[in-house]
Amino acid sequence: MSELTQQRIRREDGLPSITAYVIAYNEAEKIEAAISSVLWADEVVLADSHSTDETAEIAERLGARVMQIDFEGFGPLRNKAIAECRGDWIFSLDSDERCTPEARDAILKVISNPDSVDIWRVPRRNWFMGGWIRHSGWYPNFRQPQLFRNGRMTYDQLPVHEGWIAAEGAETAVLPADIWQVPFKDLGELQHKANRYSTLGAKKVIARGGGRSMSGAVARGGLQFLKHYVFKLGVLDGWAGFVIAFGAAEGAFYKHAKAWSTRRTATPPASPPLHRPDDRPAP
Repeated sequence: MSELTQQRIRREDGLPSITAYVIAYNEAEKIEAAISSVLWADEVVLADSHSTDETAEIAERLGARVMQIDFEGFGPLRNKAIAECRGDWIFSLDSDERCTPEARDAILKVISNPDSVDIWRVPRRNWFMGGWIRHSGWYPNFRQPQLFRNGRMTYDQLPVHEGWIAAEGAETAVLPADIWQVPFKDLGELQHKANRYSTLGAKKVIARGGGRSMSGAVARGGLQFLKHYVFKLGVLDGWAGFVIAFGAAEGAFYKHAKAWSTRRTATPPASPPLHRPDDRPAP
């Protein structure tokens, strides 16, 4: 922890302070909208993993404090990010999320109440393929709690889909207002993210002893499609629901298939230098 983060922000009005932190890597197209939606916070921190585009410059221009953190998985990244937050409360926002006026007002109400519980889950409304998704397991959907008192929650060390760890005695509630998420600008970005996450997820599968068969990978992919398209009513979301279900199936399949492939990795047979047969004259 740097000297800058050893002291909390103190507001002149005596109310609790809040830090909004955003994690990002090469998100120049999204970062302005994300940070602009949390300019009401007392402090905005960008946890950047050495972006090669203008992500950091845009964030600094908007007034965010940029911290460069080596990427060693999302769990370690988030823990290092919250260690840099100086507010009494912390609000976590990803670069593809947007805080809404309703969520802002609900958050400020929570942190101004000294009797509020320590940890809050935040519902997200997703915009995808030109409309709001109402089913498919995408509304309301949640990730790790996004609002919590500083020091009352941390993350585990998993590389992707990291879990969260509540401090002893901490209680959890759900914020009564949505934020927005714009997860993919197009289907190409969906495929790119699925590929990246399945690679990181394969490490989790191996660590848990999985990845033993390709038939298991196929089965898990099929179950994910049924889960999102049938049981979570993705069929009611039209083609967007089909794409969501197909993407979930593809991600599950490749996560387990990559784990299986990693377990089977072996050195290929040696290929010695080849020359012309001795009985064939040179031209």
